[in-house]
Amino acid sequence: MSDAASVASLKEGLSPGDTHVLAIDLGTGGPKVALVSATGRVAASAFEPVEMQLLPGGGAEQDPAAWWAAIAASSRRILAEGVVPVDHIVGVGCTAQWSGTVACDAEGTPLRPAVTWMDSRGNTAIRKQMAGTVNVLGYDARKIQRWVRLTGGAPSHSGKDPVAHILWIRDQEPDVYRATHKFLEPVDWLNQQLTGRFAASHDTIVMHWVTDNRTIGAVAYDPTLLQMAGLERSKLPDLVPSASVIGELRASAADDLGLPPGLPVTTGSSDVHSAAVGSGAVADFQPHLYIGTSSWISCHVPFKKTAITSNVASIPASIPGRYLVADEHETAGACLTFLAENLLFPDDALATPRPEGNLYKLLDEVAAGVPAGANRVLFTPWLNGERSPVDDHTIRGGFHNLSLSTRRADLVRAVYEGVAFNSRWLLGAVEKFVDRPFSSLAFIGGGANSDVWSQIHADVTGRTIRPVVDPVMANVRGAGLLTLLALGRVEVADIPAMVEVRATFRPDPDNRAVYDELFAEFVNLYKQTKAIHKRLNRF
Repeated sequence: MSDAASVASLKEGLSPGDTHVLAIDLGTGGPKVALVSATGRVAASAFEPVEMQLLPGGGAEQDPAAWWAAIAASSRRILAEGVVPVDHIVGVGCTAQWSGTVACDAEGTPLRPAVTWMDSRGNTAIRKQMAGTVNVLGYDARKIQRWVRLTGGAPSHSGKDPVAHILWIRDQEPDVYRATHKFLEPVDWLNQQLTGRFAASHDTIVMHWVTDNRTIGAVAYDPTLLQMAGLERSKLPDLVPSASVIGELRASAADDLGLPPGLPVTTGSSDVHSAAVGSGAVADFQPHLYIGTSSWISCHVPFKKTAITSNVASIPASIPGRYLVADEHETAGACLTFLAENLLFPDDALATPRPEGNLYKLLDEVAAGVPAGANRVLFTPWLNGERSPVDDHTIRGGFHNLSLSTRRADLVRAVYEGVAFNSRWLLGAVEKFVDRPFSSLAFIGGGANSDVWSQIHADVTGRTIRPVVDPVMANVRGAGLLTLLALGRVEVADIPAMVEVRATFRPDPDNRAVYDELFAEFVNLYKQTKAIHKRLNRF
């Protein structure tokens, strides 16, 4: 028996507790790398921040080389801890921020910074591409019919989908466009770096809106959709099934990560897909709420469907044979970061010392000291436009109903509540989409660490909220579990028992009236200000 065969045989004999995969979660703030066991336990993890470059006209870019350097540093750090022997690692899998674009050459080298999901510079190009002589909601009537029928959705007018990114590069950077071998989602670029293979899975390719998704096991590019979108098939990667092995870890990547070459690398997934798995809510119609930089409410469903007016659709899931409800709020946890860094403790001539300790726990304490309703101060959290339940890239956020009696603590509480009002707005659209109410939602992401925010969400939505243990690990845990699923180490039915709920928050009936009233005004604020913001932010 060869050495490689001997190692493979030994790994087959590992117990679930000993069996681990290296999971990579490339978030907007930077990558998290973890060792995840076949029991769902995160044995070790590390995080490295990566800067976002915000540019005039709605640009938002990151350096893929910085992604990779941060991933390599994190991987080597957790492996050096020795918590898990390297020979107990049986595979590698990734998840990443979705709806981004990496333009790279035939070697996988990026030709320019990555265009991220927050970048709206392609909105003019995509609106022009979508329009026709007879339009419905800004789409050519014939085009939108085919898009929805085949894909379950259509390119957003916001310009934040990869199709718009590619058109923007084509129009504004033609030299880069011509030199591009493939345009890849961030997670698919990571897989290219790991294996040398250019590929996308049935679920990662969705936001390009050029695949026929009607038969869940046979997703494929559609020539007519490609033509309507203005994309070249030759510049897009080949497709492989979700939750499958894409290749082996090549020597150069193995050296960077501190792993042995030859480990199986599985198809990646978007953060939305991996979070659904990492929440433990994998049964049909079992929902979860995610609050991180962005937010969403999602669940797996057995059908393909689209609600154009609320920008909610079911798309191919990372679990083979399933669909996943897709929607998104652009900014959620980012609103608290904005509050802290730009209003409370800015780095300018008015700067005051930032308090020691966990800032977000201090914000929790401040918010908890203000009565429900934030003394009637409202915060609208649309700091980077919105996707669902309205597709509006020009809408912006703000504080409303300020008075001379308003205090800083009211503003803090209003941010917590404004994000929760946005969640309630989306919840109504999602419940209508799946044609049933949800009694409770699993809660994941950094926001789920906050008891205050959990209770506010319960009170505002009128639903029981169940934050899971280690909620910030949901994405990387999901990436690990999907890797183990692709390797045949776990079954889908095993997953719910692997994710523990840490607490349960039920709605307080005493707060229902004030939140019902303020929620109605929250939605009214959007209706009354959208035209103003469109004029102010037309670019």
